[in-house]
Amino acid sequence: MCTFIQTTEELNQLCQRLSKHAFITVDTEFIREKTYWPQLCLIQIASVDEAVCIDPLAKEMNLQALFDLMQNKAVIKVFHAARQDIEIFYHLDGKTPVSVFDTQLAAMVCGFGESVSYQNLVQKLLGRELDKSMRFTDWSRRPLTEKQISYALNDVTHLREVYQKITGILEQTGRTDWVSDDTALLTDPHTYENDSQLAWKRLKITTTKPLYLALCQALAAYREDLAKRQNRPRKHIMRDEVLLEIAGSAPESTEEMAKLRGLPQGFSHSRIGKEMLKIIASVKAQDPSTYPEVPKPYELPRSARAVSKMLRLLLMIKAAENDVAEKLIISQDDLDILAGEKNPDLEVLKGWRYQIFGKAALEMKAGQTGLRYNPEKHRIDILSF
Repeated sequence: MCTFIQTTEELNQLCQRLSKHAFITVDTEFIREKTYWPQLCLIQIASVDEAVCIDPLAKEMNLQALFDLMQNKAVIKVFHAARQDIEIFYHLDGKTPVSVFDTQLAAMVCGFGESVSYQNLVQKLLGRELDKSMRFTDWSRRPLTEKQISYALNDVTHLREVYQKITGILEQTGRTDWVSDDTALLTDPHTYENDSQLAWKRLKITTTKPLYLALCQALAAYREDLAKRQNRPRKHIMRDEVLLEIAGSAPESTEEMAKLRGLPQGFSHSRIGKEMLKIIASVKAQDPSTYPEVPKPYELPRSARAVSKMLRLLLMIKAAENDVAEKLIISQDDLDILAGEKNPDLEVLKGWRYQIFGKAALEMKAGQTGLRYNPEKHRIDILSF
């Protein structure tokens, strides 16, 4: 059976076979160093009885059958660290795959630590060491060798067994629904919608002056839109530090812009330079009340700082007891809010997170429980009052 598919007919036949299975494992290889959008170079897919590589760069290759398979609710699509793979499918098809299972997310629920790598998970669950000798391969170059194809297939063949092992652990511990709850965000199309008006939030902004923020927002949105249209990385359009320098100086003429440090020679007279001057003028003409604001981070009251530290210790205990990564239960920011607010609306006070930590945290805040060091067992016990 062919392990490297390069025609639409072969792909259609493959997808018909795969649609009859309860689950398939999926991985992708892509590059994006010189483009805005990831360039898909290879797709690896396996069922319980076959594993193949699909060549999306093959002449006249039509991936529609694969997109249809990704929308088949009856077939579970197993990924490891699925976010970037799902982003690729969303960009190409306009839809996120359905019935997704992420083994990295499941591993966090099962006590394998935060963001465990595929290599480490294979070693821990299967006792095998993965060959990583080709991790820097340029997958866009053709032809691919048999060795490259075999290497790429390892990413989905071992994943079959990882999936079966980890679902067994979830079933034994009654945590299957825990993964389902968190997968919803992973497959939400809004997760992958790249709103240019929000691009400024990626910048390392050092001041909160309203005009400066408005200029950062407008200039970053312009750069983002241009990068999308030209399919070039943002930094190839303009480096962050240059954009911030322009926003901070807010030049009103080509002469003023030309005096800024860090700008390439002739930039102020270029098309981009002139368009940015128009954007600056437009922002300055706006009503200042329309300028964006940076949300102020939650400031933990001094009186609640000890409570936060106590809850952090409780979190460590509960995470260890339940073999769940602390990060998956609650973030430090939310922990501070839990410590400082009376009735916070947090995910940790819902579902399985509430059962393993949220409930205990509220009881401790209410003075119903406390912590005491047990010198005989060298541990901290939770006491009820």
